[in-house]
Amino acid sequence: MIELIINGLEVSAEEGWTILETAKFYGLEIPTLCHNDGLSEYGGCRLCLVEIGEGPRAKLVSSCTYPVEEGLVVHTDTMRVIRARRMMLELMLSTAPGSKKIQDLASKFGLTHQRFKPRDEECVYCGLCVRICDEQMDARAIGFQNRGHNRKISTPFDARSEVCRLCGACMYICPACSLRCQGPAADTDICNACLTMEPTCLEEYDELQCWMYDAGRCGTCVQEKGK
Repeated sequence: MIELIINGLEVSAEEGWTILETAKFYGLEIPTLCHNDGLSEYGGCRLCLVEIGEGPRAKLVSSCTYPVEEGLVVHTDTMRVIRARRMMLELMLSTAPGSKKIQDLASKFGLTHQRFKPRDEECVYCGLCVRICDEQMDARAIGFQNRGHNRKISTPFDARSEVCRLCGACMYICPACSLRCQGPAADTDICNACLTMEPTCLEEYDELQCWMYDAGRCGTCVQEKGK
């Protein structure tokens, strides 16, 4: 067993575990987007960043790819970490503002302003579709192409793939394919519909009014009425 410290707690981890696996084992929440328990780690979204070490030599690493080490000191929610996660969410929102999953994460981290111009590319390059096609469907029908701002995900030579079985796994796992509640023609870049998660409609209507989720989960109806 490997002994380390997470958020001031002395914990033990199995050889080969990552920081993310260890934190999840002890019930410590670390946000992720490109991580999936059934797929290999990628470390592309950077939302799972944590701070390791102490003092001026402390640094940020992706918890899903960084293996635990003896005596490692980890902090999962420092101001430096939160700022980095918010920055990554802003960048993702500028790329795929129509994603419900990204919008929900933005609300969770209190993002109310978008500093980057929306590009509506509808792909955050998390690599989930590529990995599920390769590792779970054993098709390898799609992959990354090019580098830098020309990078994209497509079939070889952008031609119709002969090995694609049209299973839909790539669309199922894609965070950009989960459409935000307001639909594709939303007025704002950040919806913040889930910024208030307590049931606020009971006092206003004398009955829980939620219809998209479990009753009392979001409070969106009162937010909309107050605008």
